[in-house]
Amino acid sequence: MRLAAAELVESREILPGQWLQAYHAPDIATRSRAGQFVHVRPGDYSGMVLRRPFSLNTADPATGIVTIHFRVIGRGTAWFTHLRPGDEIDLLGPLGRPFEVDPRSRHLLLIGGGLGIAGVRMLADEAIRAGRRVTLLFGAAGSREVYPSSLLPDELEYVVATDDGSLGHHGYVTDLVPEYEAWADQAFACGPQAMLAALARQAEGRRQRLGVAKLGRKRGGGKADPFGSPAARRKSFLQVSMEQNMGCAVGACLGCVVMGSNGVPQRVCREGPVFAVEELAWDGAWR
Repeated sequence: MRLAAAELVESREILPGQWLQAYHAPDIATRSRAGQFVHVRPGDYSGMVLRRPFSLNTADPATGIVTIHFRVIGRGTAWFTHLRPGDEIDLLGPLGRPFEVDPRSRHLLLIGGGLGIAGVRMLADEAIRAGRRVTLLFGAAGSREVYPSSLLPDELEYVVATDDGSLGHHGYVTDLVPEYEAWADQAFACGPQAMLAALARQAEGRRQRLGVAKLGRKRGGGKADPFGSPAARRKSFLQVSMEQNMGCAVGACLGCVVMGSNGVPQRVCREGPVFAVEELAWDGAWR
């Protein structure tokens, strides 16, 4: 984690009320992994004293450019839309724990719901660079909110679902998952809690439906990997990135806690934002 100055390179509204901004921040770009986030300080101190957390949408170590994708939801996020190229902000990051890809996985299924695509977008770049095949399933309310395909790598398969049927599959993005669960070695998702809970239910029965073994050590091969460890997460079919409201983003305020399946509260900013789906209680036990 570092505190770094970042210079705005480009800012544009890519969807109604949604912005994509590129910053030159080499210290952040070279240290970031997919699933992590930055805590950003607005430059106007007239009442906006809290930092804002943004998922790292992309990070390019070669150019030192990182991008963030956000929706304007209030005065704080609106402030960022008035920045111009050359303006500087400061970023605290990279923060949080990233996605964990098993080295044996060749086919990755990414699932994004609305703005949740920002949580998985960087993983597509990492996977393609590593020679993996990637399918991205994206869900939105309607065609006006569909993430532009021009902002995605050409190498991935992009499949869209809209609630109103105005583009792609008519229905929820979770409807598309069964078609790909046999193909995918691992799946990674970010989006609304209801979407993640539905995916958790689907993942729970996957092994029985397909008759497949999960990635991991054979029976009798040694001790189980510790709860929440990178090794344990790599063996999970589904990892999710949680979109909780954050205060401090360093684990002190406990404002982003969700309940773990072991009965222990999990701080999204520290133990997450990425979790194996088995690590979380999906029965409504959320703070």
